[in-house]
Amino acid sequence: MLEKAGQPMWTPSSARVAASAVNRFRDEANARFGLQLETYRELHAWSLGHPAEFWDLVWDFASVIGEKGERRLLDGEMMPGARFFPDARLNFAENLMRRHDDGTAFIFRGEDKLARRMSFAELDALVSRMQQALAAAGVGAGDRVAAMLPNLPEAIALMLAVTSIGAIFSSCSPDFGERGVLDRFGQIEPKLFVSCDGYWYAGKPIPIVDKLAAIVEKLPSARQVVIVPYLGEAAAAVARIPRAVDLDQFLAPFAPGPVTFARLPFDHPVYILFSSGTTGPPKCIVHGGGGTLLQHLKEHRLHCDLRPGERFFYFTTLGWMMWNWLASGLASEATLCLYDGSPFAPTPDVLIDFAEQERINVFGTSAKYIDAAKRAGLEPARSHDLSALRLITSTGSPLAPESFEYVYRSIKADVHLASISGGTDIVSCFVIGDPTSPVWKGEIQAPGLGMAVDVWSQDGRHLERGRGELVCLKPFPSMPVMFWNDSAGKKYRAAYFERFPGVWHHGDFAEWTSHGGIVIHGRSDATLNPQGVRIGTAEIYAQVEQIPEVMESIAIGQEWEGDVRIVLFVRLGEGVKLDAALAERIKRKIREGASPRHVPAKIIEVADIPRTRSGKITEIAVREVVHGRPVKNTEALANPEALELYRDLTALAT
Repeated sequence: MLEKAGQPMWTPSSARVAASAVNRFRDEANARFGLQLETYRELHAWSLGHPAEFWDLVWDFASVIGEKGERRLLDGEMMPGARFFPDARLNFAENLMRRHDDGTAFIFRGEDKLARRMSFAELDALVSRMQQALAAAGVGAGDRVAAMLPNLPEAIALMLAVTSIGAIFSSCSPDFGERGVLDRFGQIEPKLFVSCDGYWYAGKPIPIVDKLAAIVEKLPSARQVVIVPYLGEAAAAVARIPRAVDLDQFLAPFAPGPVTFARLPFDHPVYILFSSGTTGPPKCIVHGGGGTLLQHLKEHRLHCDLRPGERFFYFTTLGWMMWNWLASGLASEATLCLYDGSPFAPTPDVLIDFAEQERINVFGTSAKYIDAAKRAGLEPARSHDLSALRLITSTGSPLAPESFEYVYRSIKADVHLASISGGTDIVSCFVIGDPTSPVWKGEIQAPGLGMAVDVWSQDGRHLERGRGELVCLKPFPSMPVMFWNDSAGKKYRAAYFERFPGVWHHGDFAEWTSHGGIVIHGRSDATLNPQGVRIGTAEIYAQVEQIPEVMESIAIGQEWEGDVRIVLFVRLGEGVKLDAALAERIKRKIREGASPRHVPAKIIEVADIPRTRSGKITEIAVREVVHGRPVKNTEALANPEALELYRDLTALAT
């Protein structure tokens, strides 16, 4: 339903709340610890006050496979420095490979070019052969395997094989440029490099053999290169690239057998993820198997209410942490729905078709996709049967209030819409959905269980109301184990603990709501400061994106006459020009919907807006170009050529 004044947009039925995993988990907490918790908020408060007991219960509730050990939390007040389950032994892949039957593990769509299914039994067989091939290639515990692949079943199978033996998996998508790949994988020196021969996007084949050859030449640590056929160019790649074999050749000597799992310490690394790198070389963020597993199980089982056999989709690439998050859905025995390619090819409703045809239960996407679907005029509530869909999650950037309205009006009225936010840094979420509580327009419902989230002022005080810095006051299991090549931890501490010692500073600009939810106003390093007043860019975008002629916008603060003035760049619809009337409508909308302080001093039309490879617009890069400063790592951008549109603009000289 659409929100009425003072009313939520959606409220779960009492039957739905009663059947939720959050309810069952709370009942178990009450029974085990002699508590009388009645609400999510009470459960959350208990999880912060008793972290050892809370995470111990998560382990048991999710039936983690492994030896828990004697201790649950060591040095629990140290941040960084706390250690969860310091005596535990487990294997990440073993926990994801719980099912071995003929049920469907993966449903894959590559635009309209390829459709495949893979059973859990077939996944077992593939992982077994990959595991043997990795061992034969000399890959062992602690070695790195890097993958540049589409969102294929083989990519997840490879990750499982790598982590099953204690090696470390790292990935990016095949649209990364040569420099972007080397800036990432060159730092971690993989022993094995796995790539496709190309990919499809918007109906077009994109071969990458030339780029791949150049990368391999500068990646000497890779003793072997494995090519996964996708475009039919694998033979050409193998012939051209030294040390290369195709996937069939790599696996040919090995027959399927039982998969073995190395039981390892809780913090043994499984993933190396990378920061976006728009302000310098990407940070190599190392995540441990136990913390990643527990956090994902908590978020999937409790916050998403994900259940065995459900169909779980996220629109993502291997260059975004949401791929890692999606892959962990196997630990809840879900069927993963994988899509690779453009979300609007061959038709604008291709993902909605996928959801209908495969009866997807959990549909994950980005705020930008929801806005684009709205602008494309998609009305799935009228055109599609989405009766199986019960949860939509959105992340990547703040979900505008108007996008909440669009979902409930045009996609599905009775659906749990959960805007979520966290990041690569924690491979999970700080704030997330609560299936037992109402959804309020424009708000993220709640802090995650076990996450001591708060909003602080510039001088480190709690803000009951008003905008400030998103922080986390207590340790949690999915904090990075370390940064690669940072043995003393100097870069790690500088990234998160320099601003507020002993407190995680995440770099988001946020505020609490009267419902106990959170609103994210964008990155705090992109916050605008006209006349010393901090303004989040998301507040401006939420207004501008309601204007039909504006397809997209990006706002920066330009240093001007001893102060900062707001400059808004807009990408307009086909055939639309920025005239005085449209500029005034934009300003009026911002003034009325936000405040007079949000109104830009300049509005400038541009043909394109630069974004990272995970689809996030990059205000910082634009700001640097406008001020004539170098952008340190343009390879982090999907469209670095767009930056030239912002250089030496005469409109910004006055």
